[in-house]
Amino acid sequence: MRSDDVRTAAAACTGLLGGALQRDWSARAGTLDMTVSEVVAHVARVLHFYAVDLAGGPAEVDAVELRVHADRPPPTLVAAVRTGAFVLAATIDACGDDVRGFHPDGVADPSGFAAMACDELLVHTDDAARGLGLAFEPDAHLAAHVVRRLFPWAPHDERSWPTLRWANGRAPLGARPRLENWRWHCAPLEEWDGNGPTTP
Repeated sequence: MRSDDVRTAAAACTGLLGGALQRDWSARAGTLDMTVSEVVAHVARVLHFYAVDLAGGPAEVDAVELRVHADRPPPTLVAAVRTGAFVLAATIDACGDDVRGFHPDGVADPSGFAAMACDELLVHTDDAARGLGLAFEPDAHLAAHVVRRLFPWAPHDERSWPTLRWANGRAPLGARPRLENWRWHCAPLEEWDGNGPTTP
């Protein structure tokens, strides 16, 4: 996955949120213990941090502290998401494929950071949409790319968007129960050890 995927996911996110500026952003975002404003601020912060982590290399850059204020008006929060996606996409474009950056779930390459950003954008847009009383379903191909890149253990016999929501612990998938514990594989796929999120 690359920078264009981040831009596509960000456009889907900001498109939905930008059309819902007059709705109640203090509502709970889906099943999360966060408001819509808080989850949108979280996404914006994560996107900026991913740019720092990728540019900073494999060691954590813990001298940097980023904050996005959830109490700002909805248009400002949407702008923060758009800005974070722009900065991260530009950082990905500036990095070679062999660059690695810190993440607690593994030292990720640019593809891993792009996939994590898309996952944050898509899944949290869905959380926000549910709080706002809206429906959201992203492009099936983009969702499938995120599933394959971050969740190599996920099933391939279901639609990509429900599978992505399942892989993020949001909902059951067919006969498969909702995951209580989930994680990403953000390091290069050739480094996957073959275990899933519930494997001891």
